[in-house]
Amino acid sequence: MEALSDCTGGIVEALNVNVYGNGTQAMVLAHGYGTDQTLWQYLIPYFACYFKVVVFDLVFSPNVNPSLYDLKRYSNFNGYVQDLLCLLDQLNLNKTIYLGHSMSAMIGCMAATKRPELFEHLILLNGSPRYLNDKGYNGGFRRAEVDTLFREMDKNFPSWVHSFAPVAVGVNCTAAIAQFRCSLGRMKPKTALSVARTVFLSDLRWVLPQVQVPCTIIQSRKDVIVPQPVAFYMKRKLRGHVGLEILKTEGHFPQLTAFPLLLKVVERVLSIGG
Repeated sequence: MEALSDCTGGIVEALNVNVYGNGTQAMVLAHGYGTDQTLWQYLIPYFACYFKVVVFDLVFSPNVNPSLYDLKRYSNFNGYVQDLLCLLDQLNLNKTIYLGHSMSAMIGCMAATKRPELFEHLILLNGSPRYLNDKGYNGGFRRAEVDTLFREMDKNFPSWVHSFAPVAVGVNCTAAIAQFRCSLGRMKPKTALSVARTVFLSDLRWVLPQVQVPCTIIQSRKDVIVPQPVAFYMKRKLRGHVGLEILKTEGHFPQLTAFPLLLKVVERVLSIGG
């Protein structure tokens, strides 16, 4: 299969798109690094009562044909953004509710600057425009720390996965740790390292002022991957209507470890339910 270098009709099949529910408005759920669409397993049944719920796998997922992951194309976020725009076009979707977790939060922001008509509301879950600290900016990591992370991944990927998963999940939730450890561990080590470099070395702060679509930032109270100050930074820099919700939970994956709490917040933000 050819790489996803243009907006081919096969992207829906290539990225394993699944659609649940038959609402008139689409809700797109986009996962982050080291996971796949099963990350949304607890939210889909509820959202499907109100929306046409669209889930898919990002190109680095082990569920996707590995030949589609092109090192150059995905060396920055632009390849992922183009994939998302193509996918929405192929499904003839616009005015979507977009819920992007982790790196997919910024994928959604970038896509919305290019094609704002495709998005009615962006929900940015534990996302970050920059993971490295900078002058006047607390991204959560020093460069030496991410360099050590890269070395550990390269030296012994299975060992790194085993130790990193519980740290990222952030709470003692056996099922969530096992799920993240499994999905992350199924990635090809070279692909995992390539994506990690793209994510942890990115600086997308310049994107935020260009986003005109209404946004809601949802952030765990404590997250070792994305510290709380990042959420307040994003709120200051995003333009237009921006909401911020701090979840009274810990960890990078509230959709797995605190999904009833997350559902209540999204329900309130979108004025659904009863």
